[in-house]
This record gives sequence, C-alpha cells and structure tokens, in this order.
Amino acid sequence: METFPALELLEAMHSFPCVFTFKVIGKADNDFPSRILTAIQSELDHPEVPKHSIRETKQGRHVSLTVEPMVQSSYHVLAIYRKIQTVEGLVMLL
Repeated sequence: METFPALELLEAMHSFPCVFTFKVIGKADNDFPSRILTAIQSELDHPEVPKHSIRETKQGRHVSLTVEPMVQSSYHVLAIYRKIQTVEGLVMLL
C-alpha cells in the first residue's frame, strides 16, 4: 500500500500527538482560506480554528495558508491531507 512509506516517515520524524504544519496554496477567491480551514477543522476533535496565517501573492492571483493544528497520529495527518485535496481552488499542498 502506498501510504506505508509516508506513515513510516511521519512516525520517524514526529512524536505524536504534536502540532503539524500544513502549507496550502490556492486561487485567491474570497472563500478559499475559509474552505481550507473548514476542511481541516472537520478532521479535528475540537471546534477551535487552528493557528494559521494567510498571505496573498503580489499579483493577487493566489493565496498561501500555513495551518498548524494539533494532530494525534500519522494517520490523522494523512486524513487531513486527503481532506485538503478535495477543496476547490487548491493549487499546491505541502
């Protein structure tokens, strides 16, 4: 299964539970940041919006988000990645 190397790497590099950083780039429309935050929140066990920052590119076509939620496991990280990938307007996910 393709997820096992990713799981092993996540577990080797992080001590769960921990704060994990997601970097997301998308089209700069009014709702993209809120769609990303909603997607991440839907995978969390608590209702609070995770720590995040938002920056718009100089040309104004794209926006980048750095989101730092508390995650419980490597499986939790991958679930959040999968959820983010479904968000309309996504350009890049790191």
